[in-house]
Amino acid sequence: MSTKATAIHIIESLPEDATWDDIQERINFVAGVRKGLRELDQGKAIPHKKVTKDFEEWLSS
Repeated sequence: MSTKATAIHIIESLPEDATWDDIQERINFVAGVRKGLRELDQGKAIPHKKVTKDFEEWLSS
């Protein structure tokens, strides 16, 4: 599905009383998810062990 078709689908799935902020929030969310999936496909993921270690360090500080 093209970006334009995805945006149209997102807007059409919102309730009739959706605000501009609602539309922007939903599109930004979907764009972020799609970006993340592309990065995973490109091997740009952070290993789970590193994330766990980082969180342990942040939370213990």
